[in-house]
Amino acid sequence: MSETPLLFVQNLSIGYRVGSRLVPAVSGVSFEVHRGETVAIVGESGSGKSTTAQAIINLLAPNAVVTSDALRLDGSDLTDLSRSEWQEVRGRRIGLVPQDPGVSLNPVTKVGGQVAEVLRIHKLGGRRAAASRAVELLTLAGIPEAEVRAQQYPHQLSGGMKQRALIATALAADPELIVADEPTSALDVTVQKQILDHLDALARDSDTAILLITHDLAVAADRADRVIVMQHGRIVEQGPARDVLENPRHAYTRALVAAAPALVETRLVASDRARQARADRAAEARVAVGDGGAGAGRAAGGADGSGADGGRATGPLLVARDLRKEFALPGGHRRRFAAVDGVGFEIGRGETFALVGESGSGKSTTARLVTRLETPTGGSLEFDGADYTTARREGLRQLRRRFQLVYQNPYASLDPRFTVGEVIDEPLRSYSVGSASSRAKRVAQLVDDVALPTSYLARRPTELSGGQRQRVAIARALALRPELLVLDEAVSALDVSVQAQILALLTDLQTEYGLSYLFITHDLAVVRQISDRVGVMRAGRIVETGRTGDILSAPAEEYTRELIEAIPGSLRG
Repeated sequence: MSETPLLFVQNLSIGYRVGSRLVPAVSGVSFEVHRGETVAIVGESGSGKSTTAQAIINLLAPNAVVTSDALRLDGSDLTDLSRSEWQEVRGRRIGLVPQDPGVSLNPVTKVGGQVAEVLRIHKLGGRRAAASRAVELLTLAGIPEAEVRAQQYPHQLSGGMKQRALIATALAADPELIVADEPTSALDVTVQKQILDHLDALARDSDTAILLITHDLAVAADRADRVIVMQHGRIVEQGPARDVLENPRHAYTRALVAAAPALVETRLVASDRARQARADRAAEARVAVGDGGAGAGRAAGGADGSGADGGRATGPLLVARDLRKEFALPGGHRRRFAAVDGVGFEIGRGETFALVGESGSGKSTTARLVTRLETPTGGSLEFDGADYTTARREGLRQLRRRFQLVYQNPYASLDPRFTVGEVIDEPLRSYSVGSASSRAKRVAQLVDDVALPTSYLARRPTELSGGQRQRVAIARALALRPELLVLDEAVSALDVSVQAQILALLTDLQTEYGLSYLFITHDLAVVRQISDRVGVMRAGRIVETGRTGDILSAPAEEYTRELIEAIPGSLRG
């Protein structure tokens, strides 16, 4: 590592002019990043970490006011660059992986064209060469069938694939510094490992510097040479990753580390005794319903494997049998693709069943089948003993009151015209629940439950961070007091302390109301923390299922072992 830093930031302060006031966002931030070094900035939503990153690449809002004693890239002053000079720096010398792939890709331009555009802008290749290199970069970023994906539009890609496309764009011009703002939050653990391994290789082989903005302390622990901890716009602690995360000095850092589920083995298990008790209660409400799909021979019934409760056959809350969902492929000739192929499982009352797997494994499609946002091509679905595979109109509408879905992307699922209060109140109004005053009380309680101040009720979704929007989505899903909550990557956008709050909230609600959860996630550390049983999906099938502790401690399938080995969190030596 060179003595002279590639990036040097001294006494950086940022505020936003609102009317006659200057609202501070970042105060007195100083740090440096050397060539070949990975520096992680961690902290909760609103801590100022993304604002700091945006200041470095001059992408702040027009009302931002930036002051600093020094802001230099390889000795060159960045504070007084013209617009054309910044166009030479961004993309060519500093690459950016932005936070939200849903809004960062041009919806009317093919993915390959967006990657190739960087090369053409910086005169690093003609049209044909840039298009060919774009396919190579998409492959390098972990996108399968990159030639096909390069010809698709962003809406045709999963959230994880969109994020990988953004990473390919950032790497296109071989920049000296990569500013990666939550670059792997939408990715499953194996692709996350692949992307982070590639960033590591860049730092090692090309002396590329990485400024990693993340709420995932496990990723910071696994990948960063140094860690900077921010709170309320200030740096409260910084130093080597091991020193900061193993022996934190500041109380805020200690709180973040304590909330991170993957840093220490004992934190991966919320409470073996509590989870066992939930599993036993769920098993008492569940009876045998056939083979349950692929891998079901490994599935656990009750605590003794019987699935009985002393003679009462109340049945599971949800039963999915041999689910199949086919989609037509482009090109005609009646070509079909089975996104879900023979999936079966059951969820008992008060139980959490997790589905894990890589992007494209079929877990989100399964969630849409369970909530009947998609109609199965084959198989059956039962809720509380009633078949609803082909339910329609009012019957399906009333049934949906009993189960709710929390989407992966809260920005796309919240109406930007509504205030937060109106968003949460919408399902209550739709089902004519209570009076206006009782609904207002319910909305205020829900906002408090998901750790948002009541003052946020008047805000709109566009005024919230990604984590805050997800909390609003969870509050809305809880409004009707459903019996089953389907959570599709519901905590992937949250920083660790808020994630811990939401997981604790879900656990408390489950204990108090007997709620059941279908938990879709790529984060196996969270799976171990919250789920009673887990099903591992690959290529549309469940390849292994069973008690969470059994699967994660002694997986039978090689694919499951690969997922577990990719979990970040080991501190560097």
